[in-house]
Amino acid sequence: MNCIPWMDMICHGLEADGILTGAGNRKWHTSTIKRILTNEKYIGDALLQKTCTIDILNKTRVANNGIAPQYYVEDDHEAIIPKEIYMKVQEELVRRRNVQASPSGKKRMYSCTHCFSQVVVCGNCGEVFKRIHWNNHGCRSIVWRCASRLEQGGGVCNARTVNEKELEQVILRALNEMLSAKTTYKEQLQKNLMLVLRNDTSAQKDRIAERLLVLQQELLNRANNREAYDDVAEEIFHLRELQRQTDSDETTKAIQMELIKELQDFIGQQRNELTEFDEKLVKRWLRQIMVWDDHYTVELKSGLSIDVPA
Repeated sequence: MNCIPWMDMICHGLEADGILTGAGNRKWHTSTIKRILTNEKYIGDALLQKTCTIDILNKTRVANNGIAPQYYVEDDHEAIIPKEIYMKVQEELVRRRNVQASPSGKKRMYSCTHCFSQVVVCGNCGEVFKRIHWNNHGCRSIVWRCASRLEQGGGVCNARTVNEKELEQVILRALNEMLSAKTTYKEQLQKNLMLVLRNDTSAQKDRIAERLLVLQQELLNRANNREAYDDVAEEIFHLRELQRQTDSDETTKAIQMELIKELQDFIGQQRNELTEFDEKLVKRWLRQIMVWDDHYTVELKSGLSIDVPA
């Protein structure tokens, strides 16, 4: 499996296809890809005052990190990308930049495009499993092994090696188990949905917005009177960060609700047992596969957990 950083892979693909940048250049940069993937303008929204002028005479502009108010306007113009696709991209961006600290203290970041990357976890030591190509006397296979066995000489963990085909079958068996007990799992999904709905942050967002308006006016007054305003600016920066986190939580909540409803529909509509492994379903629904000595625990992003015998 090619584990070139995924944004570089996108750049290489665009260059190979002869697609030019917006400026007409043949060379693509990861910074350009990131701006495209996170640009809210493509879904019809607008974030006003991303930058602000700090020196009118020299026309110096800087990134607005709380210096001035920012305003997010929904449905400002016609969208060219559906919002549900944009939200899925943001979810994937969060997943891929998430740094996981292993029990040994080593930080592990997203490094591979395979659907099982970073989600197969050792039940014995908590480390992730890594994808390995084996060639045993001419017999080629792809297996997953605990990272601690690979990196520390195998003396730390004795977790078993798992064939990739077996992992695919584990996913199939977990999904079919869910389909065979539809009523039970649909009830659990409904409970999970209610838990998500109870986590309402709208009141907190309103309080932050009100406080920011007061502080921004105070900042302007002190600046005009040439008074110290470091304490006010510091609180504004703190609230801006809290505001961004709240917005992120709201996005996560919307994604979680969509995943639950999507799985509810799938369970209700699926009439037959699944017979083929579907990588798209794994990328969309799977949160983690915990590998134990005698079984697997398949955890879905919708909050469901299914044990599958080894």
